[in-house]
Amino acid sequence: MLSSAETAARLRDNLARIREQIATAARRSGRPAGAVELVGVTKYVDAAVTRMLVEAGLTDLGESRPQQFWEKAAALEDLYIRWHFVGHLQRNKLRRTLPFITLLHSADSLRLLESLSAEAGALDRTIDVLLEVNISGDAAKHGWQPAQLAGALPQIGNLPHIQVRGLMTLAALDGGLDRARRDFAALRELRDSLAVDCPPAIELHELSMGMSDDFTVAIEEGATIVRVGSALFAW
Repeated sequence: MLSSAETAARLRDNLARIREQIATAARRSGRPAGAVELVGVTKYVDAAVTRMLVEAGLTDLGESRPQQFWEKAAALEDLYIRWHFVGHLQRNKLRRTLPFITLLHSADSLRLLESLSAEAGALDRTIDVLLEVNISGDAAKHGWQPAQLAGALPQIGNLPHIQVRGLMTLAALDGGLDRARRDFAALRELRDSLAVDCPPAIELHELSMGMSDDFTVAIEEGATIVRVGSALFAW
């Protein structure tokens, strides 16, 4: 087992390596490294290791399980952290989750967005969200079907206290990097087609796609946010 000092050093090394991979992939896509935001997904590490990651210089963190998220956010409330919620969020968990969130990546239905708008209004705030798209068509995944979004955007745009910033997806579980690349390209193409006639209240600048195994491919296909977990915590 690594000591705390060894764990912290390994985290710093992993973070530096991933940032260099992001920069290299961004250059391949004709963009600067700063065009891609890294979110460290901390759901499989405890608050102590998460604290080390923040101290190493990564303050955009992602969680996907509400109960653990509440506990970790409370334990780390002395730190500056921009929390991203990246998993499926049930409406009955909104009230306790919303106060901590900077960006919700997984807005996957109109019902959730309506409830989110009401809860955000009660807090007198506007919540930034990404619309989760089931681009691979996997029946086990949450998210909008691509064909649904154009018709739903006007309704979403009319919701107060919601600011749509872009789209999010998960690549297909099977098919390797080639299939992942096709899925990421499909999300970018969907974003571009929606942007042609997008309601004024909706922005589609952000594409959250790519995780530890495929984030460089996602960047090459236009990702502006990548969600990396296991690659950060490889001991």
